[in-house]
Amino acid sequence: MSLIQSLAIMLGREPTKPRPEEYSPEAQALHEAKRASKLTPEQRAEINRQTHDAHKVHTWRNRRWLTLLVVNLLFVLSYHFDVQLIEGALTASRVIGFHFADLNSALQVTLAFKTILINLVIGTTTVLLLWWLLGGRSFCSWVCPYHLLAEWAEALHVKLAAKKLIKDHQLHRRTRVVLYVIFAVAALASGYTVFETISPTGILSRAMIYGPTWALTIVVFLLLLEVFYSRRMWCRYMCPIGITYAVVGAISPVRVVFRPVNCHHEGECRKVCLVPHVLDVTKKGFATQMHSGIGADCTRCGLCVDVCPTGSLKFEVKGLDKLL
Repeated sequence: MSLIQSLAIMLGREPTKPRPEEYSPEAQALHEAKRASKLTPEQRAEINRQTHDAHKVHTWRNRRWLTLLVVNLLFVLSYHFDVQLIEGALTASRVIGFHFADLNSALQVTLAFKTILINLVIGTTTVLLLWWLLGGRSFCSWVCPYHLLAEWAEALHVKLAAKKLIKDHQLHRRTRVVLYVIFAVAALASGYTVFETISPTGILSRAMIYGPTWALTIVVFLLLLEVFYSRRMWCRYMCPIGITYAVVGAISPVRVVFRPVNCHHEGECRKVCLVPHVLDVTKKGFATQMHSGIGADCTRCGLCVDVCPTGSLKFEVKGLDKLL
């Protein structure tokens, strides 16, 4: 998949099956061999066993949850004990003297005040380089406190849906593009950082550090919607922050890669993924290469890596994959 295709899908275009001329000879031969082969009942039973066992693996999820809790706890402890190693919140902070500014927050401030602040430029550049290096939307799954709450809400949603007590309602993925533009225009027109007022990321970060406010009702409302109406509604369909970091991470060296050779194409990875459209490449006959990077919208959460029974999905540092 080209960079342009990856960004277009991130912005809401539906992925489609590749054209015949897009397949490499090796990938074409692999797909033909898989179509020709028939699985025996014993092989199917073994695949089912592997798939069942893979759901017990939570290696990357546990690492991610621990990282997320530690990062946010550092902000809290630094403030409460007045250590001053980390000052501010996730939206804007100073870490051991280095300025950090969330990219989306920086854009909102620039549009609202119609000026470019030097500290904001420094902080934005630092964060831009950091999340380019670590994988763009890695911020969403490894740092954002709302992401953790939304994962727990998602687990409850899935259980209720399995019992047919609720029905999942999918929104159009272009919704967040529309909201991105609306919030940008609102900041420019009003002189106020409108999005920061309702952003669950900022609300939770400030609440943990400085204490709760009425704004937490927005977070509760969103979580209730995600439990009873739409699975991962905010992160999947609405949050403008995801667009910003997806663009940054589109060419990041840290990525999840897919190798189709041993893949059973059972689809468990797409079932657990926050953004399953990025894993269309794992569908039978869709991989155009023998080694494919997952698209820009990938949050690098590692759930697909954990659940893959054959190791066909792996983390990779581009350029260092042969050394690691």
